[in-house]
Amino acid sequence: MSIAIVIAILAVLVIVHESGHFLAARLQGIHVNRFSIGFGPALWKYQGSQTEYAVRLFPLGGFVGFPDNDEESIIPDDDPNLLKNRPIADRAIVMSAGVAANLIFAYLVLVLMTLSVGVGNVEQAGVKISVNSPESPAAIAGLREGDVILAADGINFGKSLKTLEQFQALIASKPNQSIGLKVERNEKILDLNVVPMGEVGKGKIGVKLNFTGKPSRRPVANLVEALTVAAEDFENLIVMTFKGLGQLVTNFQGTAAQVAGPVAIVAIGSQLVKSDFSSIFNFTAIISINLAVMNILPLPALDGGQLAFLLIEAVRGGKPLPEKFQETVMQGGLVLLLSLGVVMIFKDSIGLIRQSLSM
Repeated sequence: MSIAIVIAILAVLVIVHESGHFLAARLQGIHVNRFSIGFGPALWKYQGSQTEYAVRLFPLGGFVGFPDNDEESIIPDDDPNLLKNRPIADRAIVMSAGVAANLIFAYLVLVLMTLSVGVGNVEQAGVKISVNSPESPAAIAGLREGDVILAADGINFGKSLKTLEQFQALIASKPNQSIGLKVERNEKILDLNVVPMGEVGKGKIGVKLNFTGKPSRRPVANLVEALTVAAEDFENLIVMTFKGLGQLVTNFQGTAAQVAGPVAIVAIGSQLVKSDFSSIFNFTAIISINLAVMNILPLPALDGGQLAFLLIEAVRGGKPLPEKFQETVMQGGLVLLLSLGVVMIFKDSIGLIRQSLSM
């Protein structure tokens, strides 16, 4: 049952993405003749007044088709409502709308999650610490095991689950600089100063950070708080996604093995559903954001590849690259993308089989 839920979520994300393209075209009056979920032979078809809707055999994405290069189309080649005859800006809106749809959907899912399960917090404000060694900057500053840091550098720490991240980011950003701390120890308030060691962005004071109590969730106070918390979560997920992409580019050998394919994603998602159904919100938002980021990359067969061709056309004063060349690049990219998808399916499947045998 959990696997079916995850597959349904992935299908919804594909529909959201392709609906973005579809609606952006139709709202501008641009002809659309196909809306397909998946690739390959059609399992189900429905012919609407203008568009054929289909579900296809290989569920590795989907596509929105335009009659511009369809030999069976009866629309004249000089029709102003063909996609290729529209201004560059109109086409760019259509090509980027799928990415926008996934990002908007991810944010709405996070809003729904916040409204449904509440906001994470702890009973007592602050950050509880344990000192690593007597020679650490924390110990030199006078910090002790079990101290609770209530404020640092004028920033008060509340009951949010993000206080650990806030404190860690502050320390990392100010190496070799004195940071004023307000510390609670045995019901007394102390003012101490600590100087992190390290490089810019990597400052450390030699402590382990802990919550002041057991994390729990509380209902949101109002819709504004839900929108704000969801926006913060959305921003964090975007940053994490681009950091992961950056690590893949700068350290491909070290991070490539961590890249998951469709089978692994379904397996991870199904485990989350079993352990904590509310976590499916986060899973959905993360996958939707990753789908958006992946598609905006300037690679053949992806939305980013189409946008790259439009950019080149704009730079060339409205003169596009030869149509045959664009078709060859996009078809080659599609074959490569599908081949990569098949390889990832086999990789994930073998990994899961080995994992099950080792249990």
